[in-house]
Amino acid sequence: MIEVNAKGATGRLPGWVPQAARVYIAHTENGRPIRELAREAGCHASTVLRQVRRIETRRDDPLVDAALRRLGAPRGRTVATDPAKDHDAMTAMCNLPETPDESTLAREARRVLRRLCESGAVLAVAAEMDKAVVVRDTGDGGNTRTAVVEAAVAQAMALKDWIACENPGRISRYRVTAAGRAALSQLIADQENRLRGFSEAQAGFETGAEAEAALDEIDRDPRARKGRYLLAESPLTALSRRRDKGGEAFLSDALVAAGERLREDFELAQMGQRSVQNWDDFVTGAPQAGSGAKTGTGSDAAHARLAAALRDLGPGLGDVALRCCCYLEGLETTEKRLGWSARSGKIVLRIALQRLRLHYDEAARHGGDLIG
Repeated sequence: MIEVNAKGATGRLPGWVPQAARVYIAHTENGRPIRELAREAGCHASTVLRQVRRIETRRDDPLVDAALRRLGAPRGRTVATDPAKDHDAMTAMCNLPETPDESTLAREARRVLRRLCESGAVLAVAAEMDKAVVVRDTGDGGNTRTAVVEAAVAQAMALKDWIACENPGRISRYRVTAAGRAALSQLIADQENRLRGFSEAQAGFETGAEAEAALDEIDRDPRARKGRYLLAESPLTALSRRRDKGGEAFLSDALVAAGERLREDFELAQMGQRSVQNWDDFVTGAPQAGSGAKTGTGSDAAHARLAAALRDLGPGLGDVALRCCCYLEGLETTEKRLGWSARSGKIVLRIALQRLRLHYDEAARHGGDLIG
């Protein structure tokens, strides 16, 4: 694999950067000749040239273009002469989002790609925004937001061809590609192997670096230690397609929206948590240090909304809502963990969502229903 020389303009690129993008940056940003790169890679110069041209044709994609500009900065050549332009260029460079490392990209891609695999889901990206959102069509002309992701992570996924946009514009909409679905399957399999290694280490079958790596993965992602719902959709989406004896949907759109709202607050709260938050304690009523009402916007406000909703639901209802809506556990796993009888989980979940909807309606009447 071609690595951009650490002495070059771009420094050492992250491990997730595709080979063609590495070659493109080495040639366009570092000024390395095509033939030199071909000799280094042990291939014909035409092969390198095709890689460069293939990446160049993708620069119409806003996320791909932003990713290449970020990976190629600071530029190796200085053209200079206008101090004002130099200052503007330096300011733009400093405002570029931080490049995610491999573990961060893998963790975020598992979460976002799983949401994009849901029917009618797209990733919406607005120009000059530092975050992108996943929006899913509810089927009645409305839509609901199911995930939020940093722009730098979305750029990396676009560069790796996991997501694609057919018609770029002021607000570009990306859909998951076949490569993205395959990548999601591989990422989930890799995570399962890491977690299995951790479990075996706990049983005395494996110790050392692999067990520590698995434990680190669990610490970084609270969902990793739960019995995750590893299909391409959430448990609520699957239940919403079921019909009762009268032909009515088992979960109405309003109930699904309430569960998605809880999930959204969970995601926003996790983005601001530097340590793992044990949300189960909010259900059981265990005291939490600094768990009082929080004010403001962003992750602090989401933390307060989520804690209030879980306390309102209480044990039982809060347990099933937390596990199915936030941790994405399957109903069978939740029933086993909570010691419930088979097929009782969906009934309790529907009751929990009905209570959750009342909670959000009550919050709206008091002006506390805004997501910031």
